[in-house]
Amino acid sequence: MTGSTIVNAFTVDVEDYFQVAALKQAIHRDTWPARELRVERNTDRVLELLGQHGTTATFFVLGWVAERAPGLVRRIASQGHEVACHGYSHELIYDQTREEFVQETRRSKLCLEDLTGQPVQGYRAASFSVTRDSMWALDVLIDLGFTYDSSIFPIRHDRYGIPGATTEPGAVQAPSQRAIVEFPMSTTRCMGIRLPAGGGGYFRIFPYWFTRAALRSVNAAGGPFAFYVHPWEIDPGQPRVSVSWLSRFRHYTNLSRCEQRLQHLLKEFRFATMRTVLESRGLLKAGCGNPVKCSVGPIL
Repeated sequence: MTGSTIVNAFTVDVEDYFQVAALKQAIHRDTWPARELRVERNTDRVLELLGQHGTTATFFVLGWVAERAPGLVRRIASQGHEVACHGYSHELIYDQTREEFVQETRRSKLCLEDLTGQPVQGYRAASFSVTRDSMWALDVLIDLGFTYDSSIFPIRHDRYGIPGATTEPGAVQAPSQRAIVEFPMSTTRCMGIRLPAGGGGYFRIFPYWFTRAALRSVNAAGGPFAFYVHPWEIDPGQPRVSVSWLSRFRHYTNLSRCEQRLQHLLKEFRFATMRTVLESRGLLKAGCGNPVKCSVGPIL
């Protein structure tokens, strides 16, 4: 384990391979019910890995998955992990109307709360799709009772990102001027360029030594990082789909190496649920869902 005493947030975006944005061009949503559901056994394997290292995590669960694998959601909660919301259909926020977003997010939140008997406080958008064009979503989250969000990636990307956004967790203003706590995705600076460092495809594509160095730099600066992984990323046997070279690169690169890298990561860093990390930082009140009153500023 790294010498840092800082506890970081380990998170899992619970969705199946056929629901990701990189494969959307080839897999229509109408075909989802007919496809083999692989997310349950892959998530169970992630639970095993976390159990081996005595680590708790936050699982951002897609509502579509929760309705079809309710036992999985209950197992996540029963093992001491935090269940949070990943929306319902994995549709990008800025491709939805406000009313569509409200209805889907409410449906998913209520489903997860019914299954666990616990309030769902955290939210993460599909493909980090809280951008400058969809900041209104933060007000919807507040209205629905969420107290923190983890959807903003302070980088440039073709599908997501808010370049120049804060890289540290803290309270931010929604368009209505109300506050919600944001735990942005972690980044590092390399040759003056801000690069993603917190997991997902970047964890598989970049060499492990780069990820380790980047995450250590976040801790060395005194802050926690947010790491994320998808259950399908430890499933090299998943069906292959014919898509563009860029989508193939993003989705299939180093699937066979991801689980081993996770083992190394869990040995080298300290982790807990995202909610625990925010509470330990005084950004959420322990034992309840209310953000701590503090100075609140815009995201930029």
